[in-house]
Order: sequence, then C-alpha cells, then structure tokens
Amino acid sequence: MASADAFGAPARKLFASRGRERNGRSAQKPVRKAARQPALSGHARILAGPAYQKLLEAEPYLRRTIPALILLFLVILAATRILSLMTWRDDVDRNARATLALSASQVINLLSARGLTADSGAAPLSDIIDEVRGAGLVPASVGITIATPELKVLAASAGLESWQGRSLDTLVSDAQPLFLFGQRAGVMSILVGDAQAYAALDRQPGKGLVVFTMRPTASVFASWRKLASLNVTLFAATAAVLLIILYAYFSQSARARDADAIYRDADRRIDLALARGRCGLWDWDLARGRMYWSRSMYEMLGYQARDTILSFGDVAAIMHPDDGDLYALAGRLASGELTQIDRIFRMRHAEGDWIWMRARAQITDATGDAHLVGIAIDVTEQHRFAQQTAAADLRIREAIEGISEAFVLWDADDRLVMSNSKFNEYVGLPVGEVIPGTKRQELERRVRPFANERRVAAELSRNGAETFERQLADGRWLQVNERRTQDGGRVSVGTDITQLKLHQERLVESERRQMATIHDLSLARKAEQERARELSELNLKYVAEKERAEAANRAKSEFLANISHELRTPLNAIIGFSEMMQAGTFGPLGSDRYAEYVHDIHTSGAYLLNVINDILDMSKIEAGQMTLEMEEIDLGPLMNETIRVIALQAEAKNIDLRTAIADPMPIRADRRAVKQVLINLVSNAVKFTPEGGLISVRARRTSGALILSIRDTGCGIPKWALKKLGQPFEQVQNQFSKSHAGSGLGLAISRSLVELHGGALKIRSTEGMGTIVSVRIPMQEKESGAAAVA
Repeated sequence: MASADAFGAPARKLFASRGRERNGRSAQKPVRKAARQPALSGHARILAGPAYQKLLEAEPYLRRTIPALILLFLVILAATRILSLMTWRDDVDRNARATLALSASQVINLLSARGLTADSGAAPLSDIIDEVRGAGLVPASVGITIATPELKVLAASAGLESWQGRSLDTLVSDAQPLFLFGQRAGVMSILVGDAQAYAALDRQPGKGLVVFTMRPTASVFASWRKLASLNVTLFAATAAVLLIILYAYFSQSARARDADAIYRDADRRIDLALARGRCGLWDWDLARGRMYWSRSMYEMLGYQARDTILSFGDVAAIMHPDDGDLYALAGRLASGELTQIDRIFRMRHAEGDWIWMRARAQITDATGDAHLVGIAIDVTEQHRFAQQTAAADLRIREAIEGISEAFVLWDADDRLVMSNSKFNEYVGLPVGEVIPGTKRQELERRVRPFANERRVAAELSRNGAETFERQLADGRWLQVNERRTQDGGRVSVGTDITQLKLHQERLVESERRQMATIHDLSLARKAEQERARELSELNLKYVAEKERAEAANRAKSEFLANISHELRTPLNAIIGFSEMMQAGTFGPLGSDRYAEYVHDIHTSGAYLLNVINDILDMSKIEAGQMTLEMEEIDLGPLMNETIRVIALQAEAKNIDLRTAIADPMPIRADRRAVKQVLINLVSNAVKFTPEGGLISVRARRTSGALILSIRDTGCGIPKWALKKLGQPFEQVQNQFSKSHAGSGLGLAISRSLVELHGGALKIRSTEGMGTIVSVRIPMQEKESGAAAVA
C-alpha cells in the first residue's frame, strides 16, 4: 500500500484531472448528466450495454413473431401426433388380423398332425385347444372354437363354453354366409351379440374340421385408445402451458418497460440525494477483485467521475496504511469469516488531505457471485469534534479520579453521567456494571443495601443540599453531600468518616455493655432458680413413673409366665392323647373323620404349644431372666441340622433351598439360641416364599464377627412396615401373609437372642421381589461357665 507522501502523482493519474477550481467541477455536472444512458449505468453499461441495446431494438419484432411461432408449433405438433396415431392404429389392425389367421392355421395343422376328425369327440378336441394355449401358439385374448363341416361347434376355449353344440351361423348376429361357409378368404369383422370382433375361419382339406378364431375389437385397440387419450391430454397441457407462457411474456415485457422508467427516475433521485448528503455507493466484486463507485463517491473525494471499473490496487492506493490492510479484509470476506462490515477509515482527497469515511456494507450473492455492496459517508467533521470532546472528557475524568472522595454525577433525568472508582468501591459494583446512562433507580436496586442510613440536618441552601450518613456492609461510614446542578441534575460527594464513627460507637458500646452486664446477671440468677425448681419437680415425676412402669412390666411378665404354665399342662395331655389315638394304641377309631379330627387336634395343640413357648421365651428375655450357655460350636453341622428340619416344608412347596457355609466355622455362642434363631428365620423365609421360589443361606467370617444372611424371593415387605418388624406381636398384613398363621414373636425373639450375644439383626426388603435378613454375631473370648444376661 502506498504511503501518504508517495501518493500524489499516481493517484492523480489514476483518477484524472479534477479541474482547476471547485466551481469548474460544478459546471461539469449538467454535462455529465446529459451524457448518461437512459437505461444502464456504471459497470453494468460497460459489460452489457451493447447487447442490451440490440435487444431493445429487436424487441418489437420479437413480440410480433412469438405468437405466430407458438401457434405454428402447436399445429405442427398436432398434425405429427395425429399421423403417428393413425399409422400405429393401422399397424395394430394389421397385426391383429394376421394373428387371428395364423392362430386358425396353427390349430388346423395340429389337428391334421394328430389325425383328429369330427368323429373323435369333444374331449380330444378340447385337449388340442388347451395344448395350443399352453404352448403359447395362440394369444390369450383370442377365442378358439372347433366345429364340424356343418359348422356345429364341438369344442371351445375358456369363455366360449356356451357355444358347444350350437351352430356358428346362429351365434353371429351380423351373419355373412359366404364368409362362414369358407367361400371368402381372410379376416372379417363380425358382430357377436352387441360386441364388434375380428374373426378368421380355416378348414381341413376334404371338408374336414372347421377352426373358428375370434378376438373382440375392444381388446385389439385398448392400448391404442389409452395412448391416444394420453397424447390428446399432453397436447392440451402443452398448448395451455405455451399460451400461459405467451401471456406471461407480454405481461413481463410491459412490466419491464415500466420498471425501466421507474429505474431511471429512481437513479436520478439517488444521485441527487447522495450528492447532497456527502455519501457514496460502492459495489465490490470479491471474485474478480473489481469495484464500482457511484458519481457521488468520486465527487466526495474530489476526483473526476468516470463509468469505468476500479481495480483492487487502485482503491488500496488511496487508503491510509494505518487504518487496516485491504488485502487482509478481502481475504476474510472471501473465506466467509465476515458477512458485513461497519468501519471508519481515511482516504486520500484529490487535494492531498485525508478524508475520514465510514463504510457500511453487506455481502450479497443475488447475481451468483459474491459482492460487497454498501455506502460510504464523509464523517470528517464528526470525527474531529469527537476527538476534541474526548480530550476534554479525559482531563475531567482524570481530575475526578484523583480526589479521595466518592464522586457521582446524575443528569436531570436521573441518569448516570460519570463516577470515579471510589464510588464503585463504596456501592460494591464492578466497573463494568456502572455504565453512563443507567437509571439511578435501576443502579440503586443492584447496590448492596446499606447497613444503616440516616439524614443529617443540612445547612440552609437554595440549591437543595442534602446530607446523609450511610454505613456500608463492610462497616465503613460515609457522609454523603448531595446538591443540585444548574441543569437540574445532582452531584454527590461521599467522605469516609469511619474513624469518627468508630470512636463514637466505642463510647456508646462501653456504656451499653455495663448496663447489659448488670441486667444479664440479674436475669441469670432468676433463670437458675427457676431451672432448679423445674428439675426437682421433673425428677419426682420421673421416679414415680419409673416405679409404675416397672411394676406394670413385672405384672405382665408374671401373668404371661403363669398363664403359659397353666396352658402347657393341658396341652401336653391333649397332644399326648391325640398321638396315641393317631397311632391306634387301643384299637381303631372307626370312622375316617375321627382320624382327620384327631390330626387337626394334634396340629392345633402343637401350634398352640409353640406359641406359648414363644411367649415364655419373650417374657424371660424382657424380664432379664434368659441365661445363655456359651460354648464352642461349629456352625456348619448346626446349620445342616436346622436345614434338615425345614427341608420337608420347602420340598412341599417346590422351593430351592441352598446353603453356602465354610467348613469348619467355629463360634462361641449358645447352641439352643443360635438354632432357634436359624429355625425362626429360615421357616419365615419358607412360609412367605411362593411355590418354585429360591432361598439361599450363607455364612461368612469378617473381622471380629460372623455374618449370617438368609435371602428369599418371597412377597417382600413394604418400606413403611420395616420399622415395625422385630417388635413383639407385630406382623405385616398383606395378601400373602393373611393365609399364614403366626404369633408375630419369631422375629422379635430372634432379634433379642442376637442382641443378647452382642450382635445385631437387619432386614432389607423390596415388595414383590424378596427379603434379605442379615445376622451379625461378634466373636467372643472363651469364658468358663454360663453367662447370665440381666
């Protein structure tokens, strides 16, 4: 790109002489306007001017000849299609007649070869017809009949079965005797019923059999009629399209003439508006690197207007080198990185001065090639004024920024004009959010709320001065003095008075602490006296309630123990006598119903005895009278013994009962208690697992404890019922458990026995999927004797 000093001569040579005086340029304007072409201008005139002018001259003749040419084309097209259709119809007729004659001859030849005569019967003749059809010698649309020399039909093809036994001369409505008796050769047209048809007749030599072939005329010319209809439709559509095109051509021609007139008027108005507004239009062809300028663009830069196309280098030569690289801009536009521009740059005036221009443009590809089309405006005066304003504003801002107080200026509409960094610091907003022009109310909504604010009586002033004391969120205090400006705005100056406020607060706080300490001491003494009295009353109530609860618990345990003991004695007799009756010790019972009743008595008694035993165990545990006999036991044999007891119940329900226990697995515990826990948990799993289910029992040793888990695929337990399980006499009632009897003490006893060993029992369950019961028993050191649990 050329520098400013080296521009002079090349630029003037490029853009030609601009005249001696500006008045001279003004005098040349009417001459240039008078010389302009009426229809095209700019690079369009250079590229398409000659061809467009010839088109304008030939347009009247084209408009006159186009209708005649279209009509002539339609007539020729119609005649050609008619001749083609008639020729094709003759070919179809000729081929149909030849096919009929050939079909009759083929059947005659086959009859002669087989030696068939009129005495052969209808069946062999029908076979000959089927054979001819099956071999493809005769088309499917051709009807075949074989008759005697007297024309009595002996055999007919499919569709003509009703002709058998009838005479051919009676079947043809439009009878032609000479044809039917074979006195005329060739294929003739006949009328069968109401249908027109082609027919052919052939006879064996020596007055032998007669073969009559027939084909309806409708089937012969069916495809020809479809093609004829299609041709007529296509011709009508073609004629309609051509007539519409003809109408559109005349309409478009009229609109084109009107558009040319409108374009010429608009072009004159645009040139006048651009010249008065110091603007210029330009069109940059990015693919070819050429640019078109309007006349106002040349005049704005002081060069003589021309209708030539400028090259890329011509424009780059008059641009200021510090305002960007035109080649780099072209590369970004060509690559699609930019689709529009809005830039301010300098261009060399014809007198040597730099003119500030603002160019705004957008890429368009309406003509198929990418063009950057836009407008350029002379902004030299605005740029100079903006520089002066920016310098003055900078000096004012530097002065305001240098003071130690917070400063903010609002205009008459309560919009922010300017502020310094101290103001931003005090209001707690970043610099990017304090933007000039922001409404004061909107800015105050985003400001951190003041911890404290009060208005101070201000000195008398006609400027409406106000003074505030504000405490910031971080504890600092500001004294804000706000006054009106002459244009109706407000100016505020904030001074930091934190140290003064701190000194005042220390004095007030010291006095307040003394008074508060005295008050707190008196309140604390009263509160302690009241608390001591309440604790004494609560202690008396607690002792009374504790004694009452212990007495009730002892009474309950004694009652359960007594009632269980009283019930066990008769139950033992009931169970014993029922067993003797089942065994028939003193003879048979007699009726089978008695055996069934005895079995029910024995089962119910055993169940009731188990319930009573559970109640006794639970009462002993709650009363603290359960004694554990701690010993070294192997869990594997104990588990196998328990599984054998419950295996019969699982087999009855077709339940797969699996165990996985390491052998050996020693543990120090009470054998009876561990076995009872296992029986309760496994029997519960069998009870609530449907037929075909799965129960797995696993045992493993972890650090310092034994983990036993029982997993089943039963009905599961709802989440709301998990907390209730393990409490005495608690059962979860659902559709599955309603059919199973039980006291609800099994889980409670198992949990209590596990806890007596220092362990824990946990239940995890998903309703409808199954339940997992985990038992954790810690390993214990060997101890002599029994362990009593209180």
